[in-house]
Amino acid sequence: MNKRELLGLVVARLQSELELLTTAALATHAEATDEENKAEDKYDTRGLEASYLAHGQSKAAEETALALTQFQALALRDFAAGEPIGLGALVALEGPARYFMGPRAGGTEIELNGTTVLVITPQSPLGRQLLGRKQGDTVELDLGGKRAPARIASVA
Repeated sequence: MNKRELLGLVVARLQSELELLTTAALATHAEATDEENKAEDKYDTRGLEASYLAHGQSKAAEETALALTQFQALALRDFAAGEPIGLGALVALEGPARYFMGPRAGGTEIELNGTTVLVITPQSPLGRQLLGRKQGDTVELDLGGKRAPARIASVA
């Protein structure tokens, strides 16, 4: 699997999300400050609700912009056999599970050549387990409240 292509797809997804979030935040901000949404009485909270929504959307846009910047600056390298897992590693567990250790945007799923790759971060529970481990090591996965061992098949 080509990590550079994978990174390009992550960056493209984040750029798309940032555009959507920015557009939504601007539209909601305009709605919150629109003269028609001025409170008519003390129980009218339309404008206040819209301002809370606009604030949340702008925070999400900031987080996405930060993730985009960090992924654009991520220096990819190939991990040699026996080298510990770190940022930029593409990890395959036994079976179909593929993970990309990224700086942010954990939970982002990318489809590449018919394979789904999940972005994880070093701060996530699985990321903490994988960080520093090597090919052949075993980690414990939490599957529906049950612990299941999984062997690290490859690190690229």
